[in-house]
Amino acid sequence: MHRLRTPAHPGYLRVVRASAWYDLVVTAGFATPWTYALVHDALSWLGGSLGLGGLPQPDPWQILFADLMGSVVVVWAVLRIVRPLPEYGLFDGVARALFATWQAYALAHGVSRLLWLFLCVEVAFGVVQLVPWRWRRTPDVTGGEPDRAGGRPLDAAHR
Repeated sequence: MHRLRTPAHPGYLRVVRASAWYDLVVTAGFATPWTYALVHDALSWLGGSLGLGGLPQPDPWQILFADLMGSVVVVWAVLRIVRPLPEYGLFDGVARALFATWQAYALAHGVSRLLWLFLCVEVAFGVVQLVPWRWRRTPDVTGGEPDRAGGRPLDAAHR
């Protein structure tokens, strides 16, 4: 984690891009009703094979919400791949905290334990993207204001 000291560090931007690639690969299949049917069948088979439980039979509402989620996440992922910015890592970390919260809620209410695989990745990427944004107070020897993201004084260009 030392390499990700500040959100402006190139290592942090690589994490932002890596999380975007993960999202693109995992959610692209949710973006259309036809691909969702394939993903649904594959996940049901995987959950059954691993003894984690399959997915319920899809209905039109479930398909609609899966497609909406998949479409939005695919667009968000492409944005972060094309232009990984530190702020996108912050927003993605917050979104992952929300996703993880609702995944934990679903797990507590009996959905397939297959969801644990996705929850673990959400939490990991969320932590790695949010921790560098914590407020760092460092002694300011230049008299400038501390930068919330990195604990450095803000220079005149950023005020």
